[in-house]
Amino acid sequence: MKDETKCLHSGYKPENGGPGVMPIYQSTTFRFNSTQEIAAVFDDPTKAHIYSRFTNPTVDCVEKKIADLEGGVAAMCTTSGQAASLISILNLASAGDRVLSTSAIYGGTVNLFAVTMKKFGITVDFIDVDATEEEIQKMITPKTKAIFGETLTNPSLQILDIEKFANIAHKNGIPLIIDNTFATPILCKPIEFGADIVIHSTTKYMDGHALQVGGVIVDSGKFNYANGNFPDFTEPDESYHGTIYVKDYPNCPYIIKARAQLMRDFGCYPSGMSGFLLNLGLETLALRMERYCENGLKLAKFFENHPKIESINYPNLENDKYYKLAQKYLPKGTSGVMSITIKGGKQEAIKFMDKLKLASKEVHVADIRTCVLHPASATHRQLTDEQLINCGINPGMVRVSVGLENIEDIIKDFEQALS
Repeated sequence: MKDETKCLHSGYKPENGGPGVMPIYQSTTFRFNSTQEIAAVFDDPTKAHIYSRFTNPTVDCVEKKIADLEGGVAAMCTTSGQAASLISILNLASAGDRVLSTSAIYGGTVNLFAVTMKKFGITVDFIDVDATEEEIQKMITPKTKAIFGETLTNPSLQILDIEKFANIAHKNGIPLIIDNTFATPILCKPIEFGADIVIHSTTKYMDGHALQVGGVIVDSGKFNYANGNFPDFTEPDESYHGTIYVKDYPNCPYIIKARAQLMRDFGCYPSGMSGFLLNLGLETLALRMERYCENGLKLAKFFENHPKIESINYPNLENDKYYKLAQKYLPKGTSGVMSITIKGGKQEAIKFMDKLKLASKEVHVADIRTCVLHPASATHRQLTDEQLINCGINPGMVRVSVGLENIEDIIKDFEQALS
């Protein structure tokens, strides 16, 4: 099936006489006829749903839909994109290990990697998104367990050369993790370019309506975790009945381990209602992404020619540094998110934002409504000036997320605010 069809039909198949729309299983637990049946599920978590701390029938349907859209074999939803980032790393790395990440990523992820991960004993090394193969290779050590990057960086809108990073990761026997939040599987499917694990903050375009926070991890099923670099996958897990993940679950050892170990212990799993609301967003995702890209390009061209705009980052513009990579990885468009730099710096940027009437000033992005944010004083406030520069953030930068309003109304609002 094509993506538009998958958005509507993947994941849930109505039974004869059953509900035509995916139902909400809003229950903490599920009952069995015997103790033996419960024990069997604890031995093999794929047999049935047992407790909503690790699986839920409604969320399970959504996971199957997202995995199908991304071209993966399995997925696991989480209560936030940050939880997805955390688990994606902890499923591979332990105290003493390292992870290589591009530096131009979401500010909250930078803090998670640079500060919190360090408390776990995991060191995250940062490298420029445009680094050469030689520079990337020099940063990889025998302790490096993964490479992490974003398809479209937040908020600098740089594009990762996924194939380049995938080739180097695989050369060193480690997986590539891609945060595909801004692109969504409608605009880019990182697994097709060599990514092994794909994560999303479903809070953004997938949900689309700013209803609830969520995340997801997708397992490509293609990486060989039995290559000697990941003993946790090849040796018995004493915390889970001696399970050997690559042997007992050869098709998707990564996602089963993440669920059996980490979701079991952290419990950051969404409810049935959250899964239901996310599915409503997914059903219109393909249609919405088309309009976001259409509105985004029109607004970007308006900014590109405005005298009060110092610069604009939007890879779908022909003059953008990442235009060629956009044509390779995101030929359908580069989402509705862009970053503009207002002439005059931080204070002029804040003054401009406060003059907007239609566009919402909020800590959100990728919504059906147009919204703006000043990263240096909000999402990236915890970063030093040096870290801001490494993330591609100018103090006068404003992140713009184009919504689904009429584009003429959107442009008029920005025009009056600039004037």
